[in-house]
Amino acid sequence: MRWALVKVSLAVTAMVVVAFAVPLGLVIREMARDRAFSNAEREAAAVAPALSITTDRDQLERVVASAGSDAAMAVHIPAGDGSGALDIGERRAAAEDIAAVRKLGRASTSTVSGGSALLQPVALSTGEIAVVEVFVPESEVTNGVGTAWAVLAGVGVALILGSVAVADRLGVRMVRPAQRLVEGAHELGEGKLGARVPEEGPNELRLAAVAFNSMADQVVQLLANERELAADLSHRLRTPLTVLRLNAASLGDGPAAEQTRAAVEQLEREVDTIIRTARDAKPQTAAAGPGAGCDAAEVVRERMAFWSALAEDEGRKWRVAGADRPVRIPVARADLAAALDALLGNVFRHTAEGTAFAVDVHNGEDAVIVLVSDAGPGIPDPERAMARGRGSGSDGSTGLGLDIVRRLAESTGGDVRIGSSVLGGTEVRIWLQLDGRERPPRRRGHRGTVRRRRGPGRLTASFNRPRSLP
Repeated sequence: MRWALVKVSLAVTAMVVVAFAVPLGLVIREMARDRAFSNAEREAAAVAPALSITTDRDQLERVVASAGSDAAMAVHIPAGDGSGALDIGERRAAAEDIAAVRKLGRASTSTVSGGSALLQPVALSTGEIAVVEVFVPESEVTNGVGTAWAVLAGVGVALILGSVAVADRLGVRMVRPAQRLVEGAHELGEGKLGARVPEEGPNELRLAAVAFNSMADQVVQLLANERELAADLSHRLRTPLTVLRLNAASLGDGPAAEQTRAAVEQLEREVDTIIRTARDAKPQTAAAGPGAGCDAAEVVRERMAFWSALAEDEGRKWRVAGADRPVRIPVARADLAAALDALLGNVFRHTAEGTAFAVDVHNGEDAVIVLVSDAGPGIPDPERAMARGRGSGSDGSTGLGLDIVRRLAESTGGDVRIGSSVLGGTEVRIWLQLDGRERPPRRRGHRGTVRRRRGPGRLTASFNRPRSLP
């Protein structure tokens, strides 16, 4: 597809260049020819007034010398009134051509050795017709034509190369998303349920990538539901198996009773195995590229729209920053939504009504940072709060939801930190690593500034980059 587009562009551009360059080159050649003969006509016209006054050889030679080069101009005066024919300068045109111009009385050109000759008739005072011959060399007729053709050829080659380069870039932009879509389809067909494709490229291919990723998510969800259903159905078998085991225990002794009890135990073990396998088995949902996961900006907008109703009821001012553009992260949509709900729930649970809060999304080259901050009293001991988030059960926590947030961040190679926000309260920073590598050491940055905007329930912010947290 890419090379087909390049070939089509090359053919079309070459046709356009030829269609314009060839006629333009011919026009330039004609213009050069017209310029040369126009100069020759001006030289011939400079001699005409002298011929109408005198036919004296000496005077005419001086006029010819002042009008043009002796080697390029000649004057042919016919015989009359007892005087013989007079030729001044070198004659190049054939005698019959000069005679024809004298007879017809109009200018003409004839081909001579090394160029062309302009033959201009001039009426003498005696009534005879003299002919002024001006030699136009071939080099003057083609003067500048070669340079013009070279410039046109260079422009044409540049246009062709430029069109090929543009067509190649357009082809790459179209082909790469299509190739990734094909590769993702092959991976999904091979059972790699984590295969996703980047949602980029032309609009049609981007929509196809969105549909593919949505389909893959649904396949994963359907398989998960199927496993849960299998586990639930297997779990329901335990009740009749218990009754069967009790009845088998009452059979007494004997080979048949022992075989029955052994069969019941074997059946119980098989049911337990089915339940464990169904619940423990997880699809291959590891991220297969930048298209895996979800759009963090979309999830943030959705959850803030949910919590905004309660915020308005409690008179809380809130804002969202950095969620106006898509931000892909390698975590499931439901996991990010649960983490945001846990943190926002902590804000509503542990701060007074009317306390402002904000959610900011910062999209970097190798990481995405989600900041949830409030204007509450803050957390006196962030380390103890994070300890509770790791399941220690210590006091001073913002809630059990920190464990959800921590596991979400650590699943990408990132982390969670608690510090003081620019609003004056608590700031929880979720660092989501995009490439799965261990996050780089923190560097101190500039804190953001928050200012109030006119209108109820909103704050605006401008961030230089995420600041360091304690």
